[in-house]
Amino acid sequence: MKALRFRQYKKILFLWDVLKLALTAFGGPQIHFTLFKKHLVSKKNYITDQDLIEMNSFCSMLPGPTSTQTITAIGFKLGGPLFAFITLAIWILPASLFMGTAAIVLSQMPLDSPKIAFFKYLQPMASGFMIYAAYKFIQMFVTKRYHWALLVITAGVGILESSPFLIPIMLLIGGLTTSYMNTRGVVEKPKKIENIHWDKLAWFLGIFALAAIIGVSTQSRLVLLFENNFRYGSIVFGGGNALIPLMFNQFVNYKHYMTGSEFLAGLGLLQAMPGPVFSIASFAGAMSMKEYGVFGQILGMVSATIGIFLPGILLIFFALPIWNQIKKFAPIYNAIEGINATSAGFVVVSAYLLFLPVQINEENMLVLLGTLFLLLSTKVPTPIIVLGCLIGGYFF
Repeated sequence: MKALRFRQYKKILFLWDVLKLALTAFGGPQIHFTLFKKHLVSKKNYITDQDLIEMNSFCSMLPGPTSTQTITAIGFKLGGPLFAFITLAIWILPASLFMGTAAIVLSQMPLDSPKIAFFKYLQPMASGFMIYAAYKFIQMFVTKRYHWALLVITAGVGILESSPFLIPIMLLIGGLTTSYMNTRGVVEKPKKIENIHWDKLAWFLGIFALAAIIGVSTQSRLVLLFENNFRYGSIVFGGGNALIPLMFNQFVNYKHYMTGSEFLAGLGLLQAMPGPVFSIASFAGAMSMKEYGVFGQILGMVSATIGIFLPGILLIFFALPIWNQIKKFAPIYNAIEGINATSAGFVVVSAYLLFLPVQINEENMLVLLGTLFLLLSTKVPTPIIVLGCLIGGYFF
């Protein structure tokens, strides 16, 4: 009885820690990983360091929001499918609610460049965060010569080629490389794979097909928003950096649901938001329904949010039990090293791409280097850094 109460108490504590992370985890999936390691592994020991590395590697191979899937997978490990859903809801709620509300507020007023200028220091700040994440990933995952080779090759190819299919291909190459080069023997031979949840895969495919059919036949904007976001959550590898240009092309250039300035305002807000980068979908959903009134915008926010995050959790329910049965087999176990080294290469690419739009001037470089200095040498909380940049943007 005491053991059961302790497990329930531990779950409540975990959900409380997830909420705190949802309110303070700035910087995107790479930063999120370091925060998960600090708060969920080192401080609270909900899972082991190896568990987190394996889960992050597994989720990196799936389409969808990697950090969201990772924390959902932790919830799945601690309490099963229902607890995973609760974990997901708590993790995405603050950012999604704020981004959707911001879209409703901004849609009620004319949007011009001075309003967007309020966020002028967030881009160099975000670049500083990403450079810090690249440093931490290299420190954790690049420990051998061939790890460095994978990192350099991945970074070079990623900078030269922007195809969304590049990420899964390079992750596969990285995994195969270290699986071949690593000399560790069989850790554990996989037995016959059991408990494959085909119903979860059927739900995933069924929702995908049904949303597409209803959307095309009815041309309902609400259904189309769900279908578009469900499709993106099903096919996008590489997190928000890969999602954002797709959403811009779809909702601004192609369907004209919003203007470029409106989308950029959401992108500026996103830099100041903790939690998942995919919460940009909540902003886009609400802004895309501005012609339908506030209630229509709320429905658009909910539809887009469910659409973008649902595929990832359905894929976890299907694939994670299989992964848990094969991950200790030597070819798979050894491949994790290459997947992590390749992931570090993509973090370098993200840092480079996020730096490119930053205007080179004294103020921006001071913000970028100041952010990097605070992250590397002090314990200043990330919300304080973000707040300082917002205040600086307002007054200067």
